[in-house]
Amino acid sequence: MYQCAEEPDFSVRTTQDDIDFERSRSEAAASAATHATAFTDAYLETLAVYRKIAEVMPLRGVVLVHGSCVAVDGEAFLFCAPSGTGKSTHVRLWRELLGSRATMVNDDKPLVRVAATGAIAYGTPWDGKHRLSSNMAVPLRAVCLLSRADENHIERVMTADAYTLLLRHVYRPLDAEALVATLDLVDCLAASVELWRLRCNMEKEAAQLSYAAMSHTI
Repeated sequence: MYQCAEEPDFSVRTTQDDIDFERSRSEAAASAATHATAFTDAYLETLAVYRKIAEVMPLRGVVLVHGSCVAVDGEAFLFCAPSGTGKSTHVRLWRELLGSRATMVNDDKPLVRVAATGAIAYGTPWDGKHRLSSNMAVPLRAVCLLSRADENHIERVMTADAYTLLLRHVYRPLDAEALVATLDLVDCLAASVELWRLRCNMEKEAAQLSYAAMSHTI
């Protein structure tokens, strides 16, 4: 849990209905993944809290992104992919490759503030099963869309193609006003950071290739 002595900008409150909603979604996801999981009310309440936060943040210029975010030398790199594809594994390879130069921002659901001048990635306590995150804010340099392949290949994605690709990994609010704000923020994000597509295996050579390309050292 992150603590702050300042007055909050807003507050959220959950109910049992919110917890039950998260249980239905989590159980459906577990069933689709063919594994049984017991979800406690305490855990589901944390998901409900974050969902309520994610619902209002777009009105403040911030979106929740499903991805694994690592900072290297003061810049953040965000890897997005469907669950189970290997984004956390790939980021672990980056950390092994770069050692103390690499710091986890958030391994699952970072927040990203988007402005015309650029984007900033924020760590949050909602950081996935590996519990990897830091209470930090880092300029976001690039977003990488990751998929599995036998051979490693990385390429830039042009801004014109970036919008729909990014939207798949951004939380889309139920509130109409917040949803419109989200769509605008995704459009701005696509124009303000580098976007890459990486097809890779889970070997160290994949991390070497992606870091070299995204850091422009090749």
